[in-house]
Amino acid sequence: MTAPALLAISHGTASSAGQAAVSALVEAVAARLPDVTVRLGHVDVQQPDVAASLDAFPADQPVVLVPLLLSAGYHVRVDLKEQTAGRDAIVITPALGPDPRLVDALVERLAPLHPENATGVVLAVAGSSDERANEDCRTIGAMLAARLGAAVEVGFLAAAEPRVDAAVARVRTRVAANGGGSVIVANYLLAPGYFHDLAVTLAGGAPVARPLLDDGAPAASLVDLVVDRYRDAL
Repeated sequence: MTAPALLAISHGTASSAGQAAVSALVEAVAARLPDVTVRLGHVDVQQPDVAASLDAFPADQPVVLVPLLLSAGYHVRVDLKEQTAGRDAIVITPALGPDPRLVDALVERLAPLHPENATGVVLAVAGSSDERANEDCRTIGAMLAARLGAAVEVGFLAAAEPRVDAAVARVRTRVAANGGGSVIVANYLLAPGYFHDLAVTLAGGAPVARPLLDDGAPAASLVDLVVDRYRDAL
C-alpha cells in the first residue's frame, strides 16, 4: 500500500529569504521520509495554494496535511478545513505549536544574544484574531520562561495586545526600576519576512533573535516536529 503523502502547508510570504527557508525545511523533511511523497503548498500569498497542491496528487492518494503554522488560528481552524472540504482521504494535523521542540529552537536562536546576561526578555509573536491562537503563544512564552529561569513578556505584532513595542517598553521600565540591564527579543516567527522586519522595527533597538528558520540548515528539532506530526496522523 502506498504511504500517504505529506503536504506541508505554509502561510506563504513575499520574502524570497522566507520562501527559501521554508522550502529548506520541507526538503529536510523529505530527506527524512524517503518513501513518502512530500510537497509544499501555501494557505496565502504564494502558489500553489491548497487546492492546486491537492489537485497535483492522484485522485486516490491519501494525504496528510501538516500546517507549518506555529499556532492554531483562523488558517488552521477555518481556511484549511474549508479548502479541503469534499475531498476524501485527507487528514489535517495540529499546528506545530505549542511544543517543547519549538522552545528548543527559540533557546538556540537566543544563544548569540547571551540571554543569561539579559534582565528582560520579550517574545515577539505574530498575533491572531483567534484568541485561542494567542493563548498558544502565551503558552510558549511560559515554557520559554521556565527554560530560561526568567520572566518572559509576550508581545504581538498584529491583532492582539500588548504590541511588541509596548511590551519592550514595559520590560525596560521594569528593568530600570530594578537597577537597569539589557532587554532582548526572542523571535517566535517561522521565517524571515514582513513580520520579522516589523519585529526589528518595534523592538526599538533591543536585539532581536533570528526567526526559527533562516538561511542556515533547519534545526533538527523542527524537522522532527514536522515528521512527528505526519507519523502521529497515520
